[in-house]
Amino acid sequence: MNDARPEADRTPTSNPVLKRALIWGGVLAGVILVVGAILGYVLAGVPGLLGALVGTLMAVVFMGITAASILAANRFASSDLFVGAFFGIVLGGWILKFIVFIVLVVVLRDADWLNTTALFLSLVAGVLASLAVDVIVVAKSRLPYVSDVELPKAPTED
Repeated sequence: MNDARPEADRTPTSNPVLKRALIWGGVLAGVILVVGAILGYVLAGVPGLLGALVGTLMAVVFMGITAASILAANRFASSDLFVGAFFGIVLGGWILKFIVFIVLVVVLRDADWLNTTALFLSLVAGVLASLAVDVIVVAKSRLPYVSDVELPKAPTED
């Protein structure tokens, strides 16, 4: 593939969108953390508080792994192996999330020190909030339909 742009200018235009999604996802996760912790403590005591904290933390980690893996993969944009590296890194992030989720479900399944209902509800709230943030950030982003294309110069009158 022939690209007329200089090497330093090959960063994908999606990077600012992903960074914005990470920032807003973190802010919303903080809100879910505070609300979930208060509700968990009021309704189920300390186990409810801990369940909400662990559930929100899980949601933040899973959201962060996806966006961070894409941002990390985009660093290979100027490489000839970009496509393979991109999909390898992103797929590796998804496999990592799957393994971590299964391990956490098995480990936390019989934990007496946390309320599993509060954990579940805060995890679902975090996932739904993450999806909402992704949709809103992408919908409000101004990405061109044709990415990274330089149009020819307009003709000048001589």
